[in-house]
Amino acid sequence: MRSAFALAGLALLATVNAARADGAAPAHKLTQSESYIMLEPMYATVLDSGKPSGLLMVAIGLDIPDAWLRGQAEHALPILRDDYVRSLMSYTAAAVRLDRQPDVVDIAKRLQRVTDRALQKPGARVLLAEVALRVTH
Repeated sequence: MRSAFALAGLALLATVNAARADGAAPAHKLTQSESYIMLEPMYATVLDSGKPSGLLMVAIGLDIPDAWLRGQAEHALPILRDDYVRSLMSYTAAAVRLDRQPDVVDIAKRLQRVTDRALQKPGARVLLAEVALRVTH
Protein backbone atom coordinates (compact mmCIF):
# COMPACT_ATOMS: atom_id res chain seq x y z
CA MET A 1 0.00 0.00 0.00
CA ARG A 2 2.84 2.40 0.88
CA SER A 3 4.55 1.77 -2.42
CA ALA A 4 1.33 2.63 -4.31
CA PHE A 5 1.15 6.00 -2.50
CA ALA A 6 4.85 6.61 -3.12
CA LEU A 7 4.45 5.86 -6.83
CA ALA A 8 1.38 8.10 -7.04
CA GLY A 9 3.30 10.91 -5.31
CA LEU A 10 6.25 10.52 -7.69
CA ALA A 11 3.92 10.55 -10.69
CA LEU A 12 2.24 13.73 -9.41
CA LEU A 13 5.62 15.38 -8.80
CA ALA A 14 6.78 14.48 -12.32
CA THR A 15 3.56 15.96 -13.77
CA VAL A 16 4.01 19.21 -11.83
CA ASN A 17 7.66 19.49 -12.88
CA ALA A 18 6.73 18.84 -16.52
CA ALA A 19 4.06 21.54 -16.35
CA ARG A 20 6.59 24.02 -14.93
CA ALA A 21 9.08 23.16 -17.66
CA ASP A 22 6.47 23.84 -20.39
CA GLY A 23 5.85 27.40 -19.24
CA ALA A 24 5.47 29.74 -16.34
CA ALA A 25 2.33 29.89 -14.29
CA PRO A 26 -0.34 32.20 -15.71
CA ALA A 27 -0.03 35.79 -14.55
CA HIS A 28 -2.52 36.98 -11.96
CA LYS A 29 -4.63 39.83 -13.27
CA LEU A 30 -6.19 42.36 -10.93
CA THR A 31 -8.82 43.32 -13.47
CA GLN A 32 -9.97 42.36 -16.94
CA SER A 33 -9.56 45.95 -18.08
CA GLU A 34 -6.66 46.35 -20.47
CA SER A 35 -6.49 50.06 -19.72
CA TYR A 36 -5.64 49.62 -16.00
CA ILE A 37 -2.07 49.70 -14.68
CA MET A 38 -1.52 48.94 -10.97
CA LEU A 39 1.54 50.46 -9.30
CA GLU A 40 3.34 49.16 -6.23
CA PRO A 41 2.52 51.08 -3.03
CA MET A 42 4.62 54.17 -2.34
CA TYR A 43 5.83 55.30 1.07
CA ALA A 44 6.83 58.68 2.49
CA THR A 45 8.15 59.41 5.98
CA VAL A 46 6.11 61.70 8.21
CA LEU A 47 8.21 63.99 10.40
CA ASP A 48 7.11 65.38 13.76
CA SER A 49 9.42 67.97 15.34
CA GLY A 50 12.14 66.96 12.90
CA LYS A 51 12.02 63.27 13.82
CA PRO A 52 10.58 60.41 11.76
CA SER A 53 7.32 59.56 13.51
CA GLY A 54 5.18 57.87 10.92
CA LEU A 55 4.77 56.54 7.43
CA LEU A 56 2.28 57.48 4.73
CA MET A 57 1.49 54.66 2.31
CA VAL A 58 -0.31 55.38 -0.95
CA ALA A 59 -1.29 52.73 -3.50
CA ILE A 60 -2.63 53.84 -6.88
CA GLY A 61 -3.56 52.55 -10.27
CA LEU A 62 -3.73 54.34 -13.60
CA ASP A 63 -6.66 54.03 -15.99
CA ILE A 64 -5.42 54.89 -19.49
CA PRO A 65 -7.90 54.02 -22.27
CA ASP A 66 -5.63 55.35 -25.05
CA ALA A 67 -3.29 52.48 -26.01
CA TRP A 68 -0.51 54.78 -27.24
CA LEU A 69 -0.55 56.84 -24.03
CA ARG A 70 -0.69 53.63 -21.94
CA GLY A 71 2.44 52.42 -23.71
CA GLN A 72 4.15 55.74 -22.97
CA ALA A 73 3.11 55.49 -19.31
CA GLU A 74 4.38 51.91 -18.99
CA HIS A 75 7.68 52.98 -20.51
CA ALA A 76 7.89 55.96 -18.13
CA LEU A 77 6.85 54.08 -14.95
CA PRO A 78 10.25 54.50 -13.21
CA ILE A 79 10.12 58.26 -13.81
CA LEU A 80 6.46 58.43 -12.79
CA ARG A 81 7.14 56.53 -9.54
CA ASP A 82 10.03 58.86 -8.74
CA ASP A 83 7.82 61.90 -9.37
CA TYR A 84 5.04 60.41 -7.22
CA VAL A 85 7.37 59.66 -4.30
CA ARG A 86 8.94 63.13 -4.46
CA SER A 87 5.51 64.72 -4.48
CA LEU A 88 4.35 62.59 -1.55
CA MET A 89 7.50 63.48 0.41
CA SER A 90 6.84 67.20 0.03
CA TYR A 91 3.15 66.63 0.83
CA THR A 92 3.96 64.77 4.07
CA ALA A 93 6.38 67.52 5.11
CA ALA A 94 3.81 70.27 4.52
CA ALA A 95 0.38 68.82 5.16
CA VAL A 96 0.35 65.46 6.99
CA ARG A 97 -0.06 65.51 10.76
CA LEU A 98 -0.10 62.40 12.91
CA ASP A 99 -3.28 63.41 14.74
CA ARG A 100 -5.37 63.80 11.53
CA GLN A 101 -6.30 61.61 8.61
CA PRO A 102 -4.53 62.57 5.38
CA ASP A 103 -6.74 64.35 2.84
CA VAL A 104 -7.26 61.71 0.14
CA VAL A 105 -8.85 64.19 -2.27
CA ASP A 106 -5.78 66.42 -2.02
CA ILE A 107 -3.48 63.41 -2.54
CA ALA A 108 -5.46 62.28 -5.61
CA LYS A 109 -5.41 65.77 -7.16
CA ARG A 110 -1.69 66.11 -6.47
CA LEU A 111 -0.86 62.75 -8.08
CA GLN A 112 -3.11 63.55 -11.04
CA ARG A 113 -1.16 66.79 -11.67
CA VAL A 114 2.12 64.86 -11.45
CA THR A 115 0.80 62.28 -13.95
CA ASP A 116 -0.40 64.88 -16.47
CA ARG A 117 2.89 66.77 -16.25
CA ALA A 118 5.05 63.64 -16.59
CA LEU A 119 3.12 62.25 -19.57
CA GLN A 120 2.77 65.72 -21.14
CA LYS A 121 -0.75 64.86 -22.19
CA PRO A 122 -4.04 64.36 -20.33
CA GLY A 123 -5.81 61.03 -20.62
CA ALA A 124 -4.40 59.00 -17.72
CA ARG A 125 -6.67 58.94 -14.69
CA VAL A 126 -5.19 58.32 -11.23
CA LEU A 127 -7.27 55.93 -9.13
CA LEU A 128 -6.50 55.72 -5.42
CA ALA A 129 -6.48 52.14 -4.19
CA GLU A 130 -5.36 52.72 -0.60
CA VAL A 131 -4.07 55.47 1.68
CA ALA A 132 -2.81 54.58 5.14
CA LEU A 133 -0.98 56.45 7.88
CA ARG A 134 1.16 54.46 10.31
CA VAL A 135 2.28 56.15 13.52
CA THR A 136 5.58 54.73 14.78
CA HIS A 137 6.21 56.50 18.10
